[in-house]
Amino acid sequence: MNIQAVEIVRDHSAASRNVGCRLCGSRLRHTLVDLGMSPPCERFLQPDQLDQMEPYYPLNVLVCDTCYLVQLKEYMSPETIFSEYAYFSSFSTSWVAHSKLYCETITGRLGLGPDSLAVELASNDGYLLQHFLPLGVPVLGVEPAANVARAAIEKGVATWVDFFGVRLANQMVGEGLRADLIIGNNVLAQVPDLNDFVAGVAILLKPEGMVTLEFPHIERLMAENQFDTIYHEHFSYFSLLTVDLMAARHGLRLIDVEELPTHGGSLRVYLCHEGSAWPRKDSIAQLLERETRHGLGEMSTYASFGYKAQRSKRDLLAFLISAKEEGKTICGYGAPGKGNTLLNYCAIGTDFLDFTVDRNPYKHGRYTPGMHIPIKPVDAIDEAKPDYILILPWNLKDEIIQQMRHVAAWNAKFVVPIPFVTVIDPSEYEK
Repeated sequence: MNIQAVEIVRDHSAASRNVGCRLCGSRLRHTLVDLGMSPPCERFLQPDQLDQMEPYYPLNVLVCDTCYLVQLKEYMSPETIFSEYAYFSSFSTSWVAHSKLYCETITGRLGLGPDSLAVELASNDGYLLQHFLPLGVPVLGVEPAANVARAAIEKGVATWVDFFGVRLANQMVGEGLRADLIIGNNVLAQVPDLNDFVAGVAILLKPEGMVTLEFPHIERLMAENQFDTIYHEHFSYFSLLTVDLMAARHGLRLIDVEELPTHGGSLRVYLCHEGSAWPRKDSIAQLLERETRHGLGEMSTYASFGYKAQRSKRDLLAFLISAKEEGKTICGYGAPGKGNTLLNYCAIGTDFLDFTVDRNPYKHGRYTPGMHIPIKPVDAIDEAKPDYILILPWNLKDEIIQQMRHVAAWNAKFVVPIPFVTVIDPSEYEK
């Protein structure tokens, strides 16, 4: 019997509620969902680490009844999370295509050119900024993970290895840098000090510059039961109502919003300085009205989410147990952060999944945190020919099924776990 050494950092409910909101400072008294104890989702283990003590932290998600920011306590510092990071954005073909289209569109919208500067915060491996280079737009990335930043620099994308906030913004301005465009894609959730981050954005932005931020929409997260997008590296989850309040605290204002299909349903918001000439589009008022109508300004709306997560857990485990009882073989596809939340919350280990695969070579030969499922190259699926393939990055299911349609040759089926279990026959699948 293999007994793991587990370091559990407990946080009893009474203590967890006696904390202040990271945006407005109000006392946090309400829980969205409690997903139990889980290890850091990007802490992929080497074989020699499997018998070492593994830290577990609570995934108890709180809601502010003043500004409606959904949030986790800061159990882990950003320095701990991002000193060596396992996520490389360029391994998602659809995400790179999404970013390329954005660069082309925003360049035209803002009239960017050789005298402009586009700055991306949390620029990862240059997946986005690289597309500005052939357009003749100067760029600068800010990325705290040195191993990821190196990949961007090798692509010709100038990158500073640092955390962004007021300190760095003042340093950049002191060196003569001001941004016509500031980009923050899926970084807002990973910032524990939101006020410092947004204040830095306001400092770095030119008087008539623009900021675009993309982040998963809490409305979609709750409506579609996307509980697995909750993990320690994501400190906060946003509605437009909350972002509107956040912007106003720092002399910024919302001028446009777009709803995107990425990451299970995201918002792209456009912000400028309060005194800027940019007009505010009707899209803002329309989405704020819809969020209000759907109850995102009422605590009762948030109170019902926990039951959905519990039901999804039972649904997935019932399917996996039934499949194993029938003698079926199952593997995973992908090793994303969301997948590790799912695996740990549902206690899915190698008793259910023989292995998982990933396109990122950094993860090959490692093991998922907590459940210790081995991670192999994608072609391991062709060798094993499993009956079922559980898609852990379900937000990329269309891309993955298209890439792996050939598994229909041995009658394999895909399983999508969110919002509830769906079995997909690749030979019949149409996007």
